[in-house]
Amino acid sequence: MKKYVLNTSAVILTAFGLLTLFLSTSVIFDLFGIREKEGNYVLFVVLSNFISSILYLFAAYGFAKSKKWTATLLGISTIILIAAFIGLKIHANSGGIYETKTIGAMIFRIAVTLVFAIIAFFTINKQLNKNHNE
Repeated sequence: MKKYVLNTSAVILTAFGLLTLFLSTSVIFDLFGIREKEGNYVLFVVLSNFISSILYLFAAYGFAKSKKWTATLLGISTIILIAAFIGLKIHANSGGIYETKTIGAMIFRIAVTLVFAIIAFFTINKQLNKNHNE
């Protein structure tokens, strides 16, 4: 069961990471006309998503190989996303332009990242600690 959870998490996180990497780099470098489709994007939010996408891919490897640092990477990604969300709220409250869908997208991304961090903590770290104490 544990191996199934780890492998499934690795596959889902890889897909999520690749999609995020594609979308964020497309906005940053104006590829495929995606920047125009995104409308009033906020650059620091896109950059935080880009950084998180790289962390997601490393974390997916960590899930596949049961590496203890997986939860840490996902925790760091969660902190980066929360900081970007706070920055987005400050940006919005000070009259900066943004897309309202960005708020929901950020909440979703933070929640997904946090769920994967919790899964990593309880499936990898707890198991490694249990094996270490035996």
